[in-house]
Amino acid sequence: MKKQNALWIILNLIFPIVFNVVFFVLGGAEHNVSVWLSYGFIHFAYLMLLLTPKLIRSGKSSAVFAFSIYSISLAYFFTAFITGVIFILVSTEGHRAAFLVQFCLAGTYGAILILNKIANERTADAEEKRQYQIDYVKTASVKLKNLLDKVSDKDAKKSIERVYDALYSSPVKSHPSLGQLENRILSSINELSHAISAGNKEHITSLADSLLAAINERNSQL
Repeated sequence: MKKQNALWIILNLIFPIVFNVVFFVLGGAEHNVSVWLSYGFIHFAYLMLLLTPKLIRSGKSSAVFAFSIYSISLAYFFTAFITGVIFILVSTEGHRAAFLVQFCLAGTYGAILILNKIANERTADAEEKRQYQIDYVKTASVKLKNLLDKVSDKDAKKSIERVYDALYSSPVKSHPSLGQLENRILSSINELSHAISAGNKEHITSLADSLLAAINERNSQL
């Protein structure tokens, strides 16, 4: 792992090393302001390209996020590099043109990057919400399914089966306002598990009825 990291560092250093060697060997160290501005913006664009992985939101669609963010950063780097090289070769005395062009490129890059980040954040939040919603029904259904195998009394088992059927057929979508109710349902399932272990038939039936009512309430609120 350390060797791989070292290789990535070396790879990332190739461009600035080659660029600086060519820049100073061919042009020396004496340059006007427009050249130094272009020099600085080229390095800034490359730095942003290296920092791109830090801007990627983790999640189910992280590969898609990475592609979009890298495309924007790469496009900006190549544009800033080509523009900067042109200004370096022309080496005009005035520096306003070089500054304004590079500044506008950087500003456009920043705006597009931020808009893309906002879109990615919304997508990632929606995915996390969707996963939570799926996990709620899935987790609760699995718990109830396991409890069914532990119940020997027929009446109690039928009560739990009704709860399981209602939960299994519940919509996976949810709403923040239902969070407390869903947590209560999960807690009741744990309480039902303790009642089954204790063999308390009346308590099992009572909890199953309460669970069924809570699940129906959740579904009706949706």
